[in-house]
Amino acid sequence: MKTFLSPEQREDLLKRHRAEKDGKVRDRIKCVLLSDKGWTYRAISEALFLDQETVSTHVFEFKHKDKLRNNSGGSQPKLSAEQEASLIQHVETELHLESKTIRAYVRKNYGVKFSRSGMIAWLHHHDFSYKKPNRVPAKANKEKQDAFIASYDRLKSQLGDNDVILFGDGVHPSIETKISSGWIRTGQHKPIKTTASRTRVNILGALQLDGMNLITNNYPTINSDSVVDFMGRLKEAYPDKENIYFVVDNGPYYTSKLVKDKAKELGITMTYLPPYSPNLNPIERLWKYMNEKVRNNVFFHSAVEFREKILSFFSEHWEENKVGLENRINDNFQTLKIGVLN
Repeated sequence: MKTFLSPEQREDLLKRHRAEKDGKVRDRIKCVLLSDKGWTYRAISEALFLDQETVSTHVFEFKHKDKLRNNSGGSQPKLSAEQEASLIQHVETELHLESKTIRAYVRKNYGVKFSRSGMIAWLHHHDFSYKKPNRVPAKANKEKQDAFIASYDRLKSQLGDNDVILFGDGVHPSIETKISSGWIRTGQHKPIKTTASRTRVNILGALQLDGMNLITNNYPTINSDSVVDFMGRLKEAYPDKENIYFVVDNGPYYTSKLVKDKAKELGITMTYLPPYSPNLNPIERLWKYMNEKVRNNVFFHSAVEFREKILSFFSEHWEENKVGLENRINDNFQTLKIGVLN
């Protein structure tokens, strides 16, 4: 197939593709660029998961109409700069489930009528995307979280060579099949066997962010006695540390008199997170990573297989898995702002 783009046109399209936020427009640009390279419509359709007719239409409309956007090509409704700023603030504040409610809001307040495709294009252009909001505990307290972060930063800045901070938590993965999203060819289904068994393991863990050192132990149940045992293991793991700061939530087995007395005996300082603050405990992200590597979309054939997979993730594979995780599991805490995480 003969090329039809000049070097200047190709460079311009490459720049537009890098800057474009609308995925459908990027697909149009890719169709044009690949066709110019000599790719067949069939090859392009397979690479981009589009049908051949769509690819052909995209290339034809660019060649004959210089069209790259997904609207009809007619005139678009216009908002003034002031109206746009007001609408951006409104959409940031209010969660709309459908574009039609935004269109109704615009028509009512600004007297401007958008089509569905026009509104979606406007939203993409202003960096909005359709996605789930973040879950936030309803009782989380921003002031208390901010105070904890300030206290943690002071502690970290004063930490000596004989001190260590460990983030602790318990996790209870079960054998029940944990279904998670993944890439599946459009129009097809991906069957995964499931089980509803309640078999689980109970693990206590402590994570040192510096070096991603992880200590875990499996218990029949997690209670004050198991926390006491686990703190003894922490002391054994850090015999040269004068001060061990153990950051945990306010679970009853962390705040019991038995645990506090044992912590004092061992020289471990129990440092409590504010209530409802999983966002301030990096080990929570480690548990999520463990699920991704071991549990998500996995059918376990037996309780023995399940336990072996979970426990070996920590005992045998952590050293290889932890490489590069500093960018994901760290103390760059998410904080609360106006009722949502930012």
